[in-house]
Amino acid sequence: MPADSVNFNLLHRTCKLVVLLCLLHIFVTVVFYVRSLDIRFAFVQNQQNYKHTASGQKTGGVTQTESDRKLASGANGTIQQSLTQSSNRESGKVLEKCPETSPLLVGPLRVEFNSPVSLDFVKKENQNVEVGGRFRPRGCLARQKVAIIIPFRHREEHLKYWLYYLHPILQRQQLDYGVYVIQQDGEEIFNRAKLLNVGYVESLKEYDYECFVFSDVDLIPMDDRNTYTCFSQPRHLSVSMDKFGFRLPYKQYFGGVSSMSKEQYLKINGFPNNYWGWGGEDDDIYNRLSSKGMSISRPAGDVGKCRMIRHSRDKKNDPNPQRFNRIAHTRETMGKDGINSLQYRLVKKEKLELYTMVTVDVGKP
Repeated sequence: MPADSVNFNLLHRTCKLVVLLCLLHIFVTVVFYVRSLDIRFAFVQNQQNYKHTASGQKTGGVTQTESDRKLASGANGTIQQSLTQSSNRESGKVLEKCPETSPLLVGPLRVEFNSPVSLDFVKKENQNVEVGGRFRPRGCLARQKVAIIIPFRHREEHLKYWLYYLHPILQRQQLDYGVYVIQQDGEEIFNRAKLLNVGYVESLKEYDYECFVFSDVDLIPMDDRNTYTCFSQPRHLSVSMDKFGFRLPYKQYFGGVSSMSKEQYLKINGFPNNYWGWGGEDDDIYNRLSSKGMSISRPAGDVGKCRMIRHSRDKKNDPNPQRFNRIAHTRETMGKDGINSLQYRLVKKEKLELYTMVTVDVGKP
């Protein structure tokens, strides 16, 4: 066989092999590209990058682009999709428990307080929330029934931000929850811990809650993996606040946002009722927990991040000059000062669209 013919056949086979390899490469590339679309979509959902641009659309006082509006709903699209299914509860079908880790969580969140938020906008974005601030997942049985209790007075703007951010987070966490804003009536000196005791009592009048989250109205979590639920030990949820440079100010700190089961709460006789003004009650609560052999559990620092809405000190909430003396005697007083000695007068209870407002007269020092 002539040499030219041999060379041509070899070249021909080589070209065919190269073409086949190219086709295989293209096929593999297409497969990986299609698979990456799901990853990219999930990544986009996981970013809450609220960009307030001039081209954005002004809705409810928050400037947002079309993309921002989808993100600002806190992945509510996923929630809406699950809620379009027929209500298993109404059909009498036995629901399975929700997963231990909700598949709806998106992780780190962008939290900003640059633009005001209107209640109408928050209502529009949370149409699944029932009157009184109640919600429960329809596709599964929530693992915990949680009462969110907020001590309150003269913080209307802060409450709007709280409702704007927390309702979508709590829904994604697949909780059976209710929001109770406990408002101190009148202008006497503020008593945060006593209001928390009132919230415990009043919430149980409505539902058999088993977990209680006590939250200041000016603290917003920056990661929805920080679940507002109860654990085997009392839980401190606001671990790393921007106010403290995202660090825990001291090991015994239990302020801001915390959770306790019903059993844990009753074991320490609830909270003290005699801390009037700012400061001291959180350390008293820590002493109560410690005296009963309990320890504080916390999420990881990056998960427990939260932002505080900046504000000046409230009137009638000056530092409590008696706080250090009272903290020193917690073990002596906790048996007689707490839920077993709580006294208050219910002024009004209102079932609003996003929360239950409980106005009470807690007396004065």
